[in-house]
Amino acid sequence: MRNKILILGGAHIDRRGRISGDTAPGASNPGSWFEEPGGGGFNAARNLARLGFDVTMISPRGGDPTGEMVGEAADFAGINDRPFVFLDRKTPSYTAIMERDGNLVIALADMDLYRMFVPRRLSIRAVRDAFAGTDFILFDANLPEETLSAIVSRANSLGKPVAAIAISPAKAVKLKPCMSGIDYLFLNEAEAIALTGERPNDPSHWPSLLGDIGLKGGVVTRGQRDLIAFAGGRVVALQPANVEDVADVTGAGDSLAAGVISALMRGLPLADAVREGAAAAAMTVRSPHAVNENLSPERLQETLALVPQARILH
Repeated sequence: MRNKILILGGAHIDRRGRISGDTAPGASNPGSWFEEPGGGGFNAARNLARLGFDVTMISPRGGDPTGEMVGEAADFAGINDRPFVFLDRKTPSYTAIMERDGNLVIALADMDLYRMFVPRRLSIRAVRDAFAGTDFILFDANLPEETLSAIVSRANSLGKPVAAIAISPAKAVKLKPCMSGIDYLFLNEAEAIALTGERPNDPSHWPSLLGDIGLKGGVVTRGQRDLIAFAGGRVVALQPANVEDVADVTGAGDSLAAGVISALMRGLPLADAVREGAAAAAMTVRSPHAVNENLSPERLQETLALVPQARILH
């Protein structure tokens, strides 16, 4: 029987435009346009489904063609899709304009619908049953602060392990009230700075700084520099894989979270789990999509050859 994972959070459309020449501010720029379903929770859900888990996704969605596109992507990935559909609202979207080298020029996040996922929706019987019947709960910080706290409270009351994806520095701070109930938090260094108000010179200090605000375990990514992971008194560092043929880094952090969770649920120690997470991220950045459609347990094991061994700090 496959392990069950319940995911609550963002499932929307990502639109990315890339300028083909030198950027000319205030003018029309030639370029190309690409859009696909995205969202931190949804990206992780699709990765975990490809890794063989029984995944249920709960997210707000509008009654529009964009929402239908997200639903079709969920069905294609084999996700048990359980959206709250608001027929008179737009599905959330994220629109980014990038320079030729991939650097962000400007982005617009139209995420207002996520405010509609209020705590009382967790009391719906189908949602209660999903919590009770799952083995692991993952959520992202796209949802309202009070809903994030309610998710953690429900998971803790049921004795279910719970993890979170920070999404952005502005959204990560919504996790502070429920930080002590989260078993694993996936965040980058900018999000860790937003949460702690600290900027340590030595990245090995992140576990103690995050522990001071109540976090029990997590993974702090630092681009191509060593990531730091900690849980159960263990701290490890890992140099990410050196990927030369990078296509797009979108979704890399979400796939890393999925890879780590997959390994932890199979009983692997933290040092091995972060290697699998790094391998999943390496596969993602080689793809133009936020989720590599070639991801599978077998391909993930093959990609592990690119990832160095983790170093145990203590």
